[in-house]
Amino acid sequence: MGSDFTYVPTTGTRIGVMAALTAVTGIVNSLSTYFIEKITRSYFFIHIAVLLTCSIALLAKAETRHSATYVFTNVESVSGWSPVGFSFLFGFLSVSWTMTAYGNFFFVSSERLLSSCLDATAHITEEMREPELKAPWAISLAMAFTYVGGFLFNIVLCFVMGEPSEILASPMAQPVAQIFFNVLGKAGGLFYTVFAVIILKFLCIAGMQSLSRTVFVFSRDRLLPGSRIWAKINPLTQTPIYAVWISAVLCIAINLIGLGSHTAIAGVFNVTAIAIDWSYVIPILCKLKYGQFEPGPWHMGKASLWVNAWACIWTVFVSIIFILPTVRPVTGLNMNYAIAFLGLIFALAAIYWVISGRKSYTGPVVEADVVESFSDGIRDGFSEEDHGKESKDHKHRRLLGTRLARDATSANTSIS
Repeated sequence: MGSDFTYVPTTGTRIGVMAALTAVTGIVNSLSTYFIEKITRSYFFIHIAVLLTCSIALLAKAETRHSATYVFTNVESVSGWSPVGFSFLFGFLSVSWTMTAYGNFFFVSSERLLSSCLDATAHITEEMREPELKAPWAISLAMAFTYVGGFLFNIVLCFVMGEPSEILASPMAQPVAQIFFNVLGKAGGLFYTVFAVIILKFLCIAGMQSLSRTVFVFSRDRLLPGSRIWAKINPLTQTPIYAVWISAVLCIAINLIGLGSHTAIAGVFNVTAIAIDWSYVIPILCKLKYGQFEPGPWHMGKASLWVNAWACIWTVFVSIIFILPTVRPVTGLNMNYAIAFLGLIFALAAIYWVISGRKSYTGPVVEADVVESFSDGIRDGFSEEDHGKESKDHKHRRLLGTRLARDATSANTSIS
């Protein structure tokens, strides 16, 4: 946009920028949670300000606008699928571009900023006070904010976007950025496109925070290869730095697929939507099947059963949509390879479980076990001071393990 569309980046350039930005994300996540909190606190206000000012600017500057009838009733399908409803259903694939970071909302309490994105909230509860109350509230508020804010902003875009065919033919291959350019001009288009990238960067930070905490938890429970390394806590920042950087390296490695095939990497992005949905639904299925759920202070009461059942039905339905080709007729270049990647993930996971995982993984660390171990040490003649002499790394890991175990019991409230 800044070069008047004369510059076209190569695939190698895009991958290089991705790697550099991922490294920046890793550096930020290597900081202490105190600094990450300050960064994400500023993000909330930036996001709200950009959303409001951009909506106002688009509505004020647009020379022509579509009618309300067009916005809410017109349907145009370019997918080749029939009936036209398939095009609507394929729109759900947009979640694959936001992955774990949809629903960003920050709940400010009297103590401190509570959490980041919807999924990341569930992974950083060990760093909160009263997570059994604050985490479910943060997740719920995140969803409410995302639904309302995103819905209204999409309505604004539909009013001012102009002809869909012109937007889809954008030389940037970025329809929203093209709308900014068409309505606000070069300066305004650049301004809001840059801020869109900044907001995406914040989402990446939250996403990697979520991923690194997941790697840490499974490593703490001795499930992953090299668990002793990834479970280490940096004594200075008190964060799992090794887990952060293995996450960054794997993200870069997976994206290198894009050097060989755009179609293949699109399949990777599509499978993320399926994978994240099933990571939520599997615990819900276990809850429905085994009936051992103990409601915490935050739950939905009698409505929980029906909400859980609908979540399972919806996930099965939308997963089928996510593995279908989005364009017909189907060719090797437009095929959706999400099902192939999903099958590969399950196959590799099963092989690793049979060979190694089942021998070392016995389940999550339970807080009672940690407390009991501590009490046994005192009964055996060790004082609390003796326990304080253990290695700092082990102490940090044990402490976080206790907090994470506490989260494992309280996070059931999120399911309901």
